[in-house]
Amino acid sequence: MANEYEIKKQICEIGKRIYDRGMVAANDGNISVKLNDNEFLCTPTGVSKGFMTPEYICKVDAEGNVIQANGNYKPSSEIKMHMRVYKCRPDVGSVVHAHPSYATSFAIAGIPLTAPIMPEAVIALGCVPIAEYGTPSTSEIPDAVEKYLPYYDAVLLENHGALSFSVDLLAAYHKMESLEFYAELLYKARQLGGPKELNEAQVQRLYEIRRQFGLPGKHPANICAEVGGGKCGNGCHTCSAETTASSSDVEKIVAEVTKKILAQMK
Repeated sequence: MANEYEIKKQICEIGKRIYDRGMVAANDGNISVKLNDNEFLCTPTGVSKGFMTPEYICKVDAEGNVIQANGNYKPSSEIKMHMRVYKCRPDVGSVVHAHPSYATSFAIAGIPLTAPIMPEAVIALGCVPIAEYGTPSTSEIPDAVEKYLPYYDAVLLENHGALSFSVDLLAAYHKMESLEFYAELLYKARQLGGPKELNEAQVQRLYEIRRQFGLPGKHPANICAEVGGGKCGNGCHTCSAETTASSSDVEKIVAEVTKKILAQMK
């Protein structure tokens, strides 16, 4: 495992990638990495992600309190959002928040990324819902995001940006990169008259491939298998723009999936 200084260097490298790809402007965005259950490294507030060096990186505890910060550097103002992800998803080792232009445009327009248009996006991301708007730097965003965390590895933030998370920093960044590429392709396909979406059978085959690969994280493929016996397809609750899935919604989910399966059998 990389030592703490090496992880700080990796955070700076990913920050530069995000900045160079235009996924953030000025001082936007933030990145964090879990060291252990009570120590996390995170980017500072008020600093461009394209110009960081390791000494900029802060260390906080599970409540977001500062353990270590050099000079006047302070942890990202969005650290509450990161900590909520780690609290709800013990499997997550890193969180990335950015404002990629295409994905953020969908978030601003209130359009979730649910169209199954390419195999790679179906396998890597599945559907990407929109968490309701919350005021930055408050608990409103963590509260809005929380109900999606058990089911997804990427979420759009209404009128704000995007959030991705995975087992490690590179995987979390790749989720963000895939999310933006998916959004860009969907946007351009709409300009050409609309995308030709994969059908339910094709989606289910891709879901099965993902399950066979044993890929980590949360994904509609896993939820479909657990809740709908693998039959609910890309029309299930995981792909609904109105979904508000949470652990307390299991009975509603089962009823909805059953209804859709019965409708398909008629």
